[in-house]
Amino acid sequence: MQNLFIDYIYLILIILGLIMLANKLRLAYPIVLVLGGLVLSLADEFSQITISPDLVFFIFLPPLLYEASWQVSWKEFWRWRRVITSFAFPIVILTSCVIALVSHALIPGFTLALGFLLGGIISPPDAISATTIMRQVNVPKSLVSIAEGESLLNDASSLIVFRFALAAVLTGRFQFQEAAASFAMVVFMGIGIGLLVGVVFYAIHRWLPTTPGIDIALTLVTPYCMYYAAEQLHFSGVLAVVSGGLLLSNKRQQMLTYQSRIQSVNVWASLVFVLNGLVFLLIGLQLPVIVGQLGTVSLRSAIEYGLIISGVLMLTRLVCAFGASIFTRLISRYITVAEPNPGWKNPFILGWAGMRGVVSLAAAISIPLLTPDGQSFPHRNLILVITFIAILTTLVLQGLTLPWLIRKVKLTEQDTSPSEQQQELMIQQTINQTSLQFLAENERSNEHLANLYEKLKLDQRLLDDELHEPNNQKAVSRLAYQRTYLNLLQQQRSALNELNRQPDVDEDLIRKYLSLIDLEEYKIREKQVFPEALNEP
Repeated sequence: MQNLFIDYIYLILIILGLIMLANKLRLAYPIVLVLGGLVLSLADEFSQITISPDLVFFIFLPPLLYEASWQVSWKEFWRWRRVITSFAFPIVILTSCVIALVSHALIPGFTLALGFLLGGIISPPDAISATTIMRQVNVPKSLVSIAEGESLLNDASSLIVFRFALAAVLTGRFQFQEAAASFAMVVFMGIGIGLLVGVVFYAIHRWLPTTPGIDIALTLVTPYCMYYAAEQLHFSGVLAVVSGGLLLSNKRQQMLTYQSRIQSVNVWASLVFVLNGLVFLLIGLQLPVIVGQLGTVSLRSAIEYGLIISGVLMLTRLVCAFGASIFTRLISRYITVAEPNPGWKNPFILGWAGMRGVVSLAAAISIPLLTPDGQSFPHRNLILVITFIAILTTLVLQGLTLPWLIRKVKLTEQDTSPSEQQQELMIQQTINQTSLQFLAENERSNEHLANLYEKLKLDQRLLDDELHEPNNQKAVSRLAYQRTYLNLLQQQRSALNELNRQPDVDEDLIRKYLSLIDLEEYKIREKQVFPEALNEP
């Protein structure tokens, strides 16, 4: 057990090294993790590391889906709900059908049920890969919002397809009417259970005497409770986590203190970071065993199947993207839509941003080793190889070409809302104006309050000027002030570290004030409309 634990420590260190390499090469880190996992599979030092298929869904999926639901803006999700839902359920069903037919015709002995199983596994795109690249090349905000919302719903719908296809393979029977009714029940009851569990945890956070540590521990437990409660009742644990996560995400300001919000972001970012890396490396480590057990299917044939299916997968998504665009244009004649004329650029980029990732890997690994009658699960290892090839192909081909394509098509924000920079200035202006009004209506005889009032008046004038005349001399002066202030904070850190060398100084107090300086730097950097300008000489 100790050796296994040490091996996992090594794996995490390898993940950290690969992420740093990805940052150095300015690549989306899932691409580097996939390639790193493939290289690591050639070594046998970690061959003893395995994970039970029964535990994959329960260990990895709840926290990954829960964190993804917290990242999605409910406001943006609702605004683009028609586009997102047109991509979510229909595209998963259509992709699964296409993959089922193609794989059934292409692979000898591959049944339609196995085809639907494969389709359910590889149909959902990976939001992390797509949005990481999109943010690096500054695409319109609406496109990022659609990609995040679509991926979240696609994860849920594809895993429901996976669940029904798996049951069909294991039982050997499938009735459409029974499956359709069961599908509706699984969906609606899964959502209901997720919302119910979410309300319970909301009440705990809101009205019980929790601390930041308790709050964070509760957020770690919440997705597992949602998933387990739904699955025990034979409903969709995935939809329970997604719906409950969206509910609690929308209520975070009411149920969590500022300390809990700040600390939980860091904890969850680190947890998801490690879980994503572990899933990619675990499938890479098992590749030699998987390839060795392909049976009558040669490795060359498996690779050919994987490449063909990957091509079909990418083509199907592009067709669906343009189909959703055409449908939106037609339906806009009868109902109000967020964007009645999507054009061809945004659908093309959204269609090409269909890299597969961690959810597909987790689903593939979770396929049981044996059927109920004790026989080996048919074509399990071939499905795993095809899944890995689909992920590798889409991440490398689409992931590496997506930034180039975005620059070539020259995307423009079709939304008529103010630019992100203007909105940031307006938000800062609103906060400033509210503060000035509050201080104007209250006693300011205290010299500290009077000083704060004058500082806010100065900031308000600068914000007004910057909104109406960007990059003016006052804006440059404000940037110079912020740079100097950041240097001042660094000097304060140095002074505190020097003070900490004295034996009679309480180090806990030093750490407290170092944390306050960190928050001050965070505030300065986050309020800067062009953060990269602070790093320029």
